[in-house]
Amino acid sequence: MISRRTLLGGLAAGAATAAVAGRAIGAPTARAAGTLPLHLVNKSGAYANGSVWIYILGNDGTQQVRVTPDGKLAPVAVADNGPDGFTDYAIPLAATGTTTVQLPPMSGRIYTSLGAKLKIKAVADGNGKPALAYPAGWVASDPNYDVLHDCAEFTYNSGGMFCNTTMVDMFSVPLALHLTGSGDQTTGTLKDGARARIFSEVKAAAGFDRLVVDDRRVIAPGHGLDSGLFAADYFAPAVDAAWSAYAGKDLTVTTNAGAFTGRVSGDQLTFTGPQGRGARSAAPAGPIAFGKPSTRDVLFCDGVLAAPNDGVRGPLAAVLGAALNRSTLATHPAQPVTDPAAFYQQQVTNHYARVMHGATQDGKAYGFAFDDVAGFASYVEDHAPKELTLTLTPF
Repeated sequence: MISRRTLLGGLAAGAATAAVAGRAIGAPTARAAGTLPLHLVNKSGAYANGSVWIYILGNDGTQQVRVTPDGKLAPVAVADNGPDGFTDYAIPLAATGTTTVQLPPMSGRIYTSLGAKLKIKAVADGNGKPALAYPAGWVASDPNYDVLHDCAEFTYNSGGMFCNTTMVDMFSVPLALHLTGSGDQTTGTLKDGARARIFSEVKAAAGFDRLVVDDRRVIAPGHGLDSGLFAADYFAPAVDAAWSAYAGKDLTVTTNAGAFTGRVSGDQLTFTGPQGRGARSAAPAGPIAFGKPSTRDVLFCDGVLAAPNDGVRGPLAAVLGAALNRSTLATHPAQPVTDPAAFYQQQVTNHYARVMHGATQDGKAYGFAFDDVAGFASYVEDHAPKELTLTLTPF
């Protein structure tokens, strides 16, 4: 499986707006032979087709691009801003039924907006190249804060289609993906009535209540932290408990590189390895140490838990981050934990992610950026794709 963090890693460098550390749209590594039918289906039950707009925005490997209503790839241009200062890259839905757009090879996001169009500004990035100020619904001053919107993410290239629904930034519009090709896969579908339950259950979780914005969206706790809506030290007790636990016993983390053994000394959790028959021949040059992560590090997979695409430190950071979000690190000395019944059982846990997983039919969601650890993310891929369907599912 291609890691979502590898797949979706480059937008922040190109956009002059509030960006998400370590998770945005990267460029496809190779171009696919042709376009892929993307079907857009509105089953929201809350908005008619005429009040729903789609935006397909991203990167083709050389520049930021958007898809036109007729399925063409067009470069982003500052001149596209209209008299109101914003672009109009909206793709309207057909009056009734399914809307089909031919999706060119690219990496990007499929935004949905309901009730009003998105206000997306074309800007010059730090290198003077055209870029987009993407919607940031978790920022009260963002021009799209009052617009009901959400997105799915994808990369389509010669290797296939790789896509996911996401709640890493926020949750607002229930979306489902159906990918057909060599297989037939669906992810992201909510249980009946789950949108309302997400809002009520997050609001009921201690410390998470201020993340709920009316009936418009639920903001992810990392963005809530940056906005003063979530405690900056929330995960400190869980981190302290884990560091205390492994001061006197080993923590084993198994990745594709093999089994690593960790022990705490002072504030450093230091791993040696890999060891065992599953280890790759190329061992790390020396011990790999992690200081105590902050709550922000845990939620954003950043700072101490930043995960480089190096095959060694990156996977270790991902497993540690997932274990802290799922509250299994202190209690399970063999990581990663693969039994979801063990997740979110402690008082200090990522209740936002817990609620998202409980709301989906397949139990999978992207509630935090390391949610792909052990395969619990709302992610599907196919190396011989034929069609992709994005459905706005019932509210």
